Amino acid sequence: MHVVCLDLEGVLVPEIWISVAERTGIEELRLTTRDISDYDQLMRHRLGVMADNGLTLSTITSVIAQLHPLPGAADFLHWLRERWQVVILSDTFYEFAEPLMAQLERPTIFCHNLVVRDDMVVDYRLRQPHAKKAVVEALKGLNFTTLAAGDSYNDTAMLRAADFGAFFCPPERVIEEFPEIAVTRDYQALGGLFEQAAERLDAQAAR
Repeated sequence: MHVVCLDLEGVLVPEIWISVAERTGIEELRLTTRDISDYDQLMRHRLGVMADNGLTLSTITSVIAQLHPLPGAADFLHWLRERWQVVILSDTFYEFAEPLMAQLERPTIFCHNLVVRDDMVVDYRLRQPHAKKAVVEALKGLNFTTLAAGDSYNDTAMLRAADFGAFFCPPERVIEEFPEIAVTRDYQALGGLFEQAAERLDAQAAR
């Protein structure tokens, strides 16, 4: 039995923080895991920028409510779910993800939580360190095989831990640093790689 593990931002939906930066004019929020590989460093930067600019959770969620899945993402997700189980593994937060999950027919998502006081984001709580990798390893421990896709530094541990992992539209510097991971740039190509990997894994299991 195969389980597909997908990153959210950059794979199925736009980068949330970039969208917030564009709508609010706060350019310092454009940085993502494509720019800073240390997630805690990135989030501490974001918390500081939000505090300095008085940016409320309500404002952020109003921006997210106007976002839509990437072109073709909903159809791709539907195609995947007709074939295998699918889990979204993301370093976003449940407080952000809700309106986007509604547009994707509510797939299962494992992500993190924000700490909010008086509508201000003051901290964040990880589900656990290296959560994406931990989920893949837990699934494998339950005798599932795993197919995974992500786009950035924070996905590399997940992609390496999976039975098959591929990048989806990653930045060039990530490709250069992880040349052993397959690269795809559209959903058709990614789906084709998943099918090939599933067939190979099935053949191995039948031996």
